Amino acid sequence: MATHTIEKQLRDLTRHVVLLRSAVIGLIGERDPEGEYRPEFVWKILKLARQKRTGVKFAGAADFLKRIG
Repeated sequence: MATHTIEKQLRDLTRHVVLLRSAVIGLIGERDPEGEYRPEFVWKILKLARQKRTGVKFAGAADFLKRIG
């Protein structure tokens, strides 16, 4: 085979391996042992995190949940 043909096949194989690896990781990737968070909760926390607040301290888990609830 010509060098050009081999290089093209190698690029194609590399691209396929990357796609397959991504698919496998997406399907059987690590899962959080506690389960997945509700999307609404995640968006709410991210929105709160973007706000510029200073001096907010939480006294514990209950206080945290009370403030975001």
